[in-house]
Amino acid sequence: MKKKVFVFFPDGVGLRNFAFTDFKEIGENMGYDIHYWNNTVFSLKDNLGFNEVIIENHQIHPLTPLYSRARKRIELNVSKKKFNDEVYTTYKFPFNYNGLKNTFKSIFTKFLIGLYNSEKGIDRIRKKINGLERSTSKYAYCKVQLQKHKPDLVFCTTQRSTQSISALLAAQDLGIPTVAFVYSWDNVPKAMQVVETDYYFVWSDLMKQQVLQYYPFVKDEHVFVTGTPQFEPHFNSSLKENREVFFEQYNLDSNKKYICYSGDDETTSPLDQYYLEDLANAVRNLNSKGYNLGIIYRKCPVDFTNRYDAIIEANKDIIEVLDPIWKQVGTMWNEVLPAKEDFKMLYNVCEHSVFVTNVCSSTVFDFVAHNKACIYYNYEQPQLKKGIRDIGQNYKYVHFRSMPSKNSAVFCTDKNDLENLVQKIIDGKLSNVEEGLKWFEIVAGKAPTKASENIWKAIKNCIKN
Repeated sequence: MKKKVFVFFPDGVGLRNFAFTDFKEIGENMGYDIHYWNNTVFSLKDNLGFNEVIIENHQIHPLTPLYSRARKRIELNVSKKKFNDEVYTTYKFPFNYNGLKNTFKSIFTKFLIGLYNSEKGIDRIRKKINGLERSTSKYAYCKVQLQKHKPDLVFCTTQRSTQSISALLAAQDLGIPTVAFVYSWDNVPKAMQVVETDYYFVWSDLMKQQVLQYYPFVKDEHVFVTGTPQFEPHFNSSLKENREVFFEQYNLDSNKKYICYSGDDETTSPLDQYYLEDLANAVRNLNSKGYNLGIIYRKCPVDFTNRYDAIIEANKDIIEVLDPIWKQVGTMWNEVLPAKEDFKMLYNVCEHSVFVTNVCSSTVFDFVAHNKACIYYNYEQPQLKKGIRDIGQNYKYVHFRSMPSKNSAVFCTDKNDLENLVQKIIDGKLSNVEEGLKWFEIVAGKAPTKASENIWKAIKNCIKN
């Protein structure tokens, strides 16, 4: 008899990995009965024809976000003390005192931090969160769904959503094994493990070591290294379009060589538009020396600002905008959902650009999978002033310590060096690809093309156990 697996989407961030790749097809070929347990506004049945069970009750306990916010800060405080490392302070967002409601939330969160600020306190606050979520109507609702459909396992596609807590608790209380997939390469050190599940699936040996380091209650044998489906499409050559077709489709000049500028969200890089301007100036200077270069600007899908507009308009002879094919279906960042067609677009942007440039993005791995270099900006802009976040702290984060060498990316530490670095890459005299591929293996694991298959094999082990 086929084992029934609920693939659980507490929000939209997992769609790209687990609905739009070959993940489902691979699982079905391995004999699983797959149902998508859907807490999002995106209908998997209407859009993709998948079996889905819709969670219509989205009501988490009103105190859960505050307790979760406090838990995260306490975990960062504990890590700072435990590892004697100031980096954990930089992961904290400032408290919000704008308006009475935000002021109350901030004061209450600070009270909780004072009350639970220790390793033992983390355990108590987690139990408190679980108690709050078990008291909700959503918990009871999800429990009824599970009793009706009787899955053999619930696979949660991200570990970082408070919307998943009650549903996973309901499964555990019914004796159904639960798995959380650690969603992103930087999530573990940043204290973004919101859920407690029976098993955890991670990208790499590095990420497994981090889970065990930061969460000592997790047992070694309960963490499976699987890789991530995130990069699988880059190894699918059927997505490749020839250069002429791709350029014609997106109105690109076939006589130009294009550099991809991959935009960042406003939190990570609040002055990101000025790095695009610096690149445009470098390209303009090189073009005056006989080069014929252009820029493909691909924005961050969850950036809703107009901060780039003036710079794009002023350089429209150089910059072509290729927006990612994502759809906004709500007001929150995690309600901007990718379309399957974006895989093809991203594949060909990587394939037909000479290299990529950005601020600390994981697109370094997208491009290195195509043997393309990456320039990381790491200098301050003159527009930096008090209250604006300096991008330099990004490169001090724990996940950047995974680089095997300083040559894992091409770092531009001075605006005046940018033109020379661009020229060297264009001329084939500079590249980070060799070291970047080593970094990619450290972060994403040794078998990036086998991630979906490895996840299903690991699910089989979890159901057996």
